[in-house]
Amino acid sequence: MKPTAPARQDMQAIKATGRDTRTALLTRSIRANVPLRKTFVQAPRSAACRHGPLRAFVTGRDLRGLKAYLMIVAACSSGASGWTTEHDSAVWARMMDIHETAGDASARTGAWRTLRRLENRKLITCARDGTMIRVALLREDGSGEPYDRPVGDTEENRFLQIPATFWTKGYDERIDLPGLALLLVVAREKNWTTFPADKAPQWYGWSKDTHERGLKKLLDLGLVERREHYVKAPLTPSGYVMAYQYQRTAIARPRRPRKQSALTTSTTTKSSASPSRSKR
Repeated sequence: MKPTAPARQDMQAIKATGRDTRTALLTRSIRANVPLRKTFVQAPRSAACRHGPLRAFVTGRDLRGLKAYLMIVAACSSGASGWTTEHDSAVWARMMDIHETAGDASARTGAWRTLRRLENRKLITCARDGTMIRVALLREDGSGEPYDRPVGDTEENRFLQIPATFWTKGYDERIDLPGLALLLVVAREKNWTTFPADKAPQWYGWSKDTHERGLKKLLDLGLVERREHYVKAPLTPSGYVMAYQYQRTAIARPRRPRKQSALTTSTTTKSSASPSRSKR
């Protein structure tokens, strides 16, 4: 009896997706949360201008660049190699989902150009050797200084955290540029903080409309929740005014370590429950 030839596998069905690639990077970095200095979002209060490097992504409409940068921060998790990561340009393109709308050569070129934009903003350095691209982190404030792990000891070293589930659950695929910018803004502040749109141009460097659309997108995705907050206003007809306060929902909050004392948990809960209006 003539042997039956084995069925051919559907290569397209087993090929890694962009999400697969991002998940693999996060798994390799062994991180439940990705730390990012708050100065990326907003400069310290002592600065002449409060705008952080995030502003350039928003005003430049560079969603791809912002997503790529956050993934690079997540992937460069070890100081032993100088906070670097190296991959074939096809892997970089797939990580950025460029392969979905471009051929192989164009996708590789698109990935390199995206990384070069980040280098021009003094957030990374990148070098190419054949098809391999090596990226090294620089400090998040755009100063061009070498990267080191933020530890929170000074205002310039304080950091926000993005849970790895933001990528592994696919929220990064559904969010738009205003939404991602505002997710970083909300993550930068304490729970139940107000984010007045009329302050956005001064504090962050983008328009009121962008600010409002970003908060709406986060609400639609279930990444934040809001509540009404009333304050006394003697010169208004009602004698008070209402403003919305926001905080991240459970899916968007940093994952806690598995081993944590009851005392630490209790202290954190009490701190999170208290309303806050940041002066920013």
